[in-house]
Amino acid sequence: MARYFFKSREMVFTDHPVYKGVRVARLVGKEEGQPVGVLVLRIDPGVEIPVHTHDVNADSIFVVSGKGLVFVDGQWKGVEAGDYLLAPAGEEHGVRNQGDAPLVLFIHHSPALM
Repeated sequence: MARYFFKSREMVFTDHPVYKGVRVARLVGKEEGQPVGVLVLRIDPGVEIPVHTHDVNADSIFVVSGKGLVFVDGQWKGVEAGDYLLAPAGEEHGVRNQGDAPLVLFIHHSPALM
């Protein structure tokens, strides 16, 4: 039985606690007592989440819509809808919206980050 079910039109996006121009719909995470975190990010055109690492969290990122760049393997690479990347714990990664529309990402953190 599915424990959590989210209709896209019912997702609530709030401002990211750190990055201006980034909105987040937090679906599942620490507050629900879950070992993983699942969220959807909407990154405004021209906005960047700088290169960073997570000590213990892996980021599994699927590009839902938009175009941008991701920092992976020491370089910026183009991404668009349907692309996927995994940033293991301790690996540098970042995201930059290079398009004219929001860059929408489906993200799974393991263990939960939020």
